[in-house]
Amino acid sequence: MNTLYVSDLDGTLLNSDVKISENSKNIINSLIDKGMNFTVATARSLVSASDKIEGLKLQLPVVVYNGTFTMMKDTGEIVNSNYFNKADRDFIIENIKKSSLNPLVYSFVNNVEKVSYNKNFVNQGTKYYLDVRGNDPRMNPLNSSENLYEGDIFYFTIIGDYDEVKEFYNSIKENNNIRVTFQKEIYNESYWCEIMPITASKANGILQLKETYNFDRVVTFGDAINDVPMFQISDECYAMDNACKELKSIATKVILSNNQDGVALFLQEKFNS
Repeated sequence: MNTLYVSDLDGTLLNSDVKISENSKNIINSLIDKGMNFTVATARSLVSASDKIEGLKLQLPVVVYNGTFTMMKDTGEIVNSNYFNKADRDFIIENIKKSSLNPLVYSFVNNVEKVSYNKNFVNQGTKYYLDVRGNDPRMNPLNSSENLYEGDIFYFTIIGDYDEVKEFYNSIKENNNIRVTFQKEIYNESYWCEIMPITASKANGILQLKETYNFDRVVTFGDAINDVPMFQISDECYAMDNACKELKSIATKVILSNNQDGVALFLQEKFNS
């Protein structure tokens, strides 16, 4: 059977040091050399994922922004894209303005990818997000919210404390024209609400790869609530030992944690058998 193997990054392929261990990297590269079809699906952008997957011999497109884009790892070529239509964009912006939250707005402005935010209202969670991205060229700090929503918007991220982010999430989650996730950040105590077009999901990105490359089966690995859709379309799905209970409950099996090279060791055992 021609099988596509897809792993999430944070909390799955990446360990607690936010790296792919050398052992995992060597195992996966060896298996790719032997013909394994392997790629990653992540909530990260290609920019923020690139240094994490550097050294992996990925030949297939990667699924980024929770499936909003499918892109080639080395060239950045967009294979598939999803954007908000005007009605959905206006609905989200209206609800953001009703809240006291300062969003990160992901868009293409004059064909340049930007992450825009009002630099005068940056909370601790957002500060952490910005700090770990260093000199990321996408970052677009603004002096006000006046030009925050320019360009072709494809993603929103709201970061804050549990109560305020959950309240915002509850205000928009019933809209069936958009896709919304709410979960705790795994590297600190903040909570994230992420909003994307309804057509965007890791599941859809993976199914497009399956169709394009004529794969017969899909096997996935994950740890968080945003991995549920891709588990639901998989022939086999494996949750890390450190995964959330919702994901473990629908997994084919629970495997070793992200700090124990769980994905790589599982793949090695599967190929050797």
